[in-house]
Amino acid sequence: MAEQVDHMALFAATPSPYLVLGPDLVIVDVNRAYLEATGRSRDDLLGQHIFTAFPDNPADPDADGVRNLSASLRRVLASRKPDTMALQKYDIPVMHRPGMFEERWWSPVNTPVLGPDGEVAWIIHRVEDVTAFVKAHQSGHPAGMRVGEPWETAQALEAELYARARELQRLNEELRQANTREREVAVTLQEAMLHAPDLVHHAQDVAVRYLPAVGSLNVCGDWYDVVDIPPDRLALAVGDVIGHGLEAAAVMGMLRSALSAAIRALERPAQALEVLGLYARSIEGALGTTAVKAIVDRRSKLITYSSAGHPPPLLAHPDGRCEPLDQATDPPLGARPQHVPRPQASIHYTLGDSLVLYTDGLIERREEDIDTGLNRLIGVLGECARLGPEQLADTLLARLDVASGGRDDIALIVVRL
Repeated sequence: MAEQVDHMALFAATPSPYLVLGPDLVIVDVNRAYLEATGRSRDDLLGQHIFTAFPDNPADPDADGVRNLSASLRRVLASRKPDTMALQKYDIPVMHRPGMFEERWWSPVNTPVLGPDGEVAWIIHRVEDVTAFVKAHQSGHPAGMRVGEPWETAQALEAELYARARELQRLNEELRQANTREREVAVTLQEAMLHAPDLVHHAQDVAVRYLPAVGSLNVCGDWYDVVDIPPDRLALAVGDVIGHGLEAAAVMGMLRSALSAAIRALERPAQALEVLGLYARSIEGALGTTAVKAIVDRRSKLITYSSAGHPPPLLAHPDGRCEPLDQATDPPLGARPQHVPRPQASIHYTLGDSLVLYTDGLIERREEDIDTGLNRLIGVLGECARLGPEQLADTLLARLDVASGGRDDIALIVVRL
């Protein structure tokens, strides 16, 4: 049996300087190499905000260490990904000499450590002190310089390398800002396409969730829809267009609108999906789309549904029983060369039941059969069916390990009947 590794001892002994920050940027731990590099003791640093311990040099009008490090740490907190900074001049206060700063040059990397909830629990701030290397170029012949090479050439090379590093940092920041603007536009577009006005009437009994695939532009081809059909029926739908990104989202918007209009006119899920299938044949990128439509009749306590190649909705009872609504499943939109009427089925419910509609991103995993994921969802739903819609929706995402998104897009509707 292998010996257990003492990670605390490894952290303390590693030769690279390491600082550990909480999400509030307060210093929670530091290793010996960092203390030696900065001339500090643990008591000097622990419990201090990093920019209280290491402020900008007030005597340097060009000091931007605090600004650049703060921007990097904010990116780590937002993206939950490591962030490598360009070569950074960041002077540090001289101990026991108030107001005095020592010139220092650093090569920093900031790395998140995620907690059980997927959020950033700590940030590891690792630096390499390259001050000696930089000052070697400032005060004498640097290591590796050829004998007889003019010192002015080395100085020019140093200045060019530093200028390139700073320019790269500036360009990276501009790219991040452009990406942020692009994502904001994409989110606004997606929210507009998923707008369901009738949801305002169901704050207590309906919860919806939309999560794009991790790494996508916050837009996707999955959708949900909630429509009131007076006097006492509720139409629900989820669908999944093949692909991701703006093209899939555009197709999704057209199909969602068409299905929403069809159910208002026809009021039968199977007929609405038939109309949608005919319409899908005229839209590039729409074939192969899956969707499920259900109508809840509150007067007769009846759910009527039809599915176009979509994972089955689930009806969960308070006693833990869970019934898949899989008796009216047909191929995806446009899969048949000729128009064929779609099947439709109905099931009675009792007050207190929960109806869950979802797209396959909730249950599908690349390394396993989709039935495994479906059974996992049924198991979690059976354990948590008594929860209210909002709490149940969040619990399902968390228990299925997709609360922060998954490899595929996810749309989810939870209804308390």
